[in-house]
Amino acid sequence: MSVLEIKNLQVSVVIESGNKEILRGVDLTIKSGETHAIMGPNGSGKSTLAYSIAGHPKYLITGGSVTLDGVDVLEMSVDERAKAGLFLAMQYPVEIPGVSVSNFLRTAVTAIRGEAPKVRTWVGEVKAAMSSLEIDTAFSERNVNEGFSGGEKKRHEILQMELLRPKIAILDETDSGLDIDALRVVSEGVNRIKESSDLGVMLITHYTRILKYIKPDFVHVFANGKIVEEGGSELADKLEEKGYAEYITA
Repeated sequence: MSVLEIKNLQVSVVIESGNKEILRGVDLTIKSGETHAIMGPNGSGKSTLAYSIAGHPKYLITGGSVTLDGVDVLEMSVDERAKAGLFLAMQYPVEIPGVSVSNFLRTAVTAIRGEAPKVRTWVGEVKAAMSSLEIDTAFSERNVNEGFSGGEKKRHEILQMELLRPKIAILDETDSGLDIDALRVVSEGVNRIKESSDLGVMLITHYTRILKYIKPDFVHVFANGKIVEEGGSELADKLEEKGYAEYITA
C-alpha cells in the first residue's frame, strides 16, 4: 500500500514585491485506493497544492513536508517524482508541437518503466486504453494537445494515467470544460484505473457534478490556503446546497 503524506505544508509564490504566502499549513494523508475530493472557492490554494507536490518551480516550499511511502518528495526532481509514482493531470494541459501522441506516450512509459515496451504488446495496450476512453486511433498521430478540444485534452490525460499506472494521481479540475458525455467517459476511466491498480486519487474541483461519477471517500474544504473542514460525501452535498460563503468570510 502506498501513502502520500503532507504535513504542515507551507508554500509561497515569488512575485515582484517579494514572496506571497499561498498555503498556510496543509495536513493531508492519501492512501492507496482512497479518493479525496479537494473543494473550495477560486484562489483558495487548491491548484497550488497540486503543483507544489508535482514540483513546479514557481512555488517555494517554506515549511512542512511531503512524503511518498516515507521518502521525501520535496528533495526529488520533477521526473523523479513521476518515477516514484506521482501523476498530475493539469487543469490546462500544454501543447507540444511536433510531438505526436504516440511518441509522447511511448517515451513517457519508457522513462517510467525503465525500458521500452515491446512493440506488439504496446500497440495492443494503447488501442485497448484508447477504446475504453472512446478515442479514435487516428488521435495517436496528432501532436500533443495541439488543436485538441477540452474533452480531448482531458481524455489524453487519463490515457496517460492508464498507461503510466501511478501510485497517486492528482487531478486538477479534470471536469473543467467537459460536457456531460466527456465527463462520464473521463470519470469511468478514472474509476477503472482505480479498481485495477488500487490508485490513490486527489481530485480537485469546484463543483459536485464529477463526484456523482467518482465517489469520494473524503471531502476536504480549502479556504485561505488551508483545509478548514473535512468530512465524507455529505460535505459535498452541503457545499452544493450552500456554497462556499461561510468559509470565505470565516
